[in-house]
Amino acid sequence: MSSLVHNSVIAKPSLHKTLFATCIGNALEWFDIAVYGFFASYIAHAFFPTSDASVSLLLTFGSFGISFLIRPLGAVVLGNYADRHGRKKALLLSINLMMLGGAMITFMPGYASIGLAAPLLILLARLIQGFSAGGEFGSSTAFLVEHFPERKAFIASWQFATQGASTLMASAFGLGLTNILTEAQIQDWGWRIPFAFGLLIGPLGWYIRRHIHEPASFAGQEKHAAPLKALFGRQKSLILLAIGLMVISTAVNYMLNYIPTYATKTLHLPGSVAFSATLVAGIILTVVTPIMGLWAERLGRLPLMWGSLLLLIVTIYPAFKAMVNHTTPATLILLVGWMALLKSIYFSTVPSVMADIFPVTTRASGMAISYNVAVTVFGGFAPLICSMLINTTGSSLAPSYYLMAVALLSGLALFRSGKRVA
Repeated sequence: MSSLVHNSVIAKPSLHKTLFATCIGNALEWFDIAVYGFFASYIAHAFFPTSDASVSLLLTFGSFGISFLIRPLGAVVLGNYADRHGRKKALLLSINLMMLGGAMITFMPGYASIGLAAPLLILLARLIQGFSAGGEFGSSTAFLVEHFPERKAFIASWQFATQGASTLMASAFGLGLTNILTEAQIQDWGWRIPFAFGLLIGPLGWYIRRHIHEPASFAGQEKHAAPLKALFGRQKSLILLAIGLMVISTAVNYMLNYIPTYATKTLHLPGSVAFSATLVAGIILTVVTPIMGLWAERLGRLPLMWGSLLLLIVTIYPAFKAMVNHTTPATLILLVGWMALLKSIYFSTVPSVMADIFPVTTRASGMAISYNVAVTVFGGFAPLICSMLINTTGSSLAPSYYLMAVALLSGLALFRSGKRVA
């Protein structure tokens, strides 16, 4: 056993290589998610055509949400696999599945060509991606913090900084395509371009992951024969705590994905304005999140988490109301930028806190399951819930109600987490 640990220590990769190997899969996952959300109206027309555009959009977001239902299953299967057989094997499997789902969406003929098979196969592609994404966060975050426990707040913050980078890239594609191509060209073939770009990331990520090594703390740990039994038997409260901490973070994230549709369909702003707003959000998330991770190492995680939560609860309704009453490109960008800033502060601390909640033997499974339950329930269906709330209430302020509600849930979990967040 000691020689195994010794070899793992010698083979420990550099900080930069470790970050790149783990975060590139996370970036690919979130890029595809963001692109699907940003180009939802075009995908609706291509694969879910109906006589009512609102119904088509709801079907598209429904398939977006349904694909998240399989994420907890992916979390259970791939998280258990990572805890029993290694983080590296799980990371390689998840990126292969991501590439398969991405390729299906990129090259799938539309409804006009193959009829009902088109939406069914798109749904299958989203289910494959959802399954693979289910195990990605737990395995990759565990891999990061176990390699560099002394820098856990900073290095784990990059998990979510890469989500910001993915939003940034997806927004750049949206902004570029709406300025370069006509509406008809985007609808015909242009929306496929960002999905094709995502496929180029996959092989590089697979190659890098193929040449990484297990963390010494995991390689030297006696593996639990039944991590899921331990998790659901003695650690159920830890799962609930981790879910609660995660819900506001994932809700804001998917609200940002919903912004292009919200801005064009509800606020009647041009698509270029909507993508400009999400581009700003992507820049903030990418730059601010790791800075907050560094700050958390000095100041502590608890002040950052409470500060961002309280600010969101107090300001999100007035911010939405001001934007709705004075709908301009500037007010939309300010609202989205404020949401992204608060998300960056809170988001930067969540991965390392979740890693601290679970022991090494069940860490990948525990993180994957709690993360994906939160994402499925409070994130994946956020665009659909907001669309339904707007249609039901007739109020453009409905998204702010949803965000305040989930912020209160995370506040309760943060209060119950105690010393773990210090």
